[in-house]
Amino acid sequence: MTEPQTPETAPSTGSVKKHGRDGKSNATIYDIAKMAGVNASTVSRALSKPGRVSSKTQKLIEDAAAELNYQVNPFARALPTGKTNTFGLIVADITNPTFFDIIRGAETTATSRDYTLVLAESAESSATELTAARRLMATVDGLILASPRMNDDNIRALAQDKPVVVINREVEGVPCVVPDVNKGISEAVRSLAANGHTKVAYVAGPPESWMSERRWEGVQAACDWSRLEAVRLESTKPTVDGGRKTARDVRASGATAVLTYNDLLAIGLMQELQAAGVVVPDHISIIGFDDIFGADFTTPPLTTVRSPLGECGEAAAKRLLDVLHGSGEQAGTLSVETELVLRGSSGRILPAK
Repeated sequence: MTEPQTPETAPSTGSVKKHGRDGKSNATIYDIAKMAGVNASTVSRALSKPGRVSSKTQKLIEDAAAELNYQVNPFARALPTGKTNTFGLIVADITNPTFFDIIRGAETTATSRDYTLVLAESAESSATELTAARRLMATVDGLILASPRMNDDNIRALAQDKPVVVINREVEGVPCVVPDVNKGISEAVRSLAANGHTKVAYVAGPPESWMSERRWEGVQAACDWSRLEAVRLESTKPTVDGGRKTARDVRASGATAVLTYNDLLAIGLMQELQAAGVVVPDHISIIGFDDIFGADFTTPPLTTVRSPLGECGEAAAKRLLDVLHGSGEQAGTLSVETELVLRGSSGRILPAK
């Protein structure tokens, strides 16, 4: 006795073309329907919302899709639902190791929630960043901005369109994930004071960087507390080359210790000073920020204020996905702590001979 056919299991006729001319799958839900012996509408239900068809039919469809190497097009799927199961992440500089852990953390969370991460960079340009954000917003469900350079009004305008989460900056009305620099900077300055330093230079980051200003404020407050003199120096760009170009200003400042906006600046500064015969840390102590991969590869290894970058990426992605699924807060700042990592580039200043 044969099983009666239903609209769900009624077979279709015709051959199935498994692969296109380029060797890749050109299969559609209609091809899957033919192979599985079901209607195309049944395939659509089974692939978009498993559980809406019987387990037997679900397996037939999944086996056919696997044999045909069928790949779901997220943008086609978005047409009826408005959801692509993708979100964007824009970083200020994709070559800067500062963002490696942020990207990895966001990607880990995306994968665990069956989302795909789409990456873009602003190249430290607010205009490029805004253009990239607007283009991404047309194709993703939400957006994470890591160290954004555009102004607050533009960020809030983007958040009116789709959910946005910001890392390394506070924007009123938008959910943010921000390392609290106070603890790490206080530990750094107290360490310098204990080692006999009396004047500290801060090498700033890009003018558009909210975090650079926040770190400068932290350095000033910590130096006031420890009764050290603080002086601010500008950099051309937050890179190793930018750090090298600050060396003359650092020496001219008379500071015996330097805190830099990020580790790349610290590494470049240390390289240039050492090339000029300045001994680190005997003649000058250098402390970076972020604890990027490779910070301990320098000679001497770089003392730095560690930011939990991977945690920031994970937390930002989680906040974004929670908002997308209606279970997250639409605003507010999540703070994560920083800490000093003592290595060989900072220490007691030796008296001049």
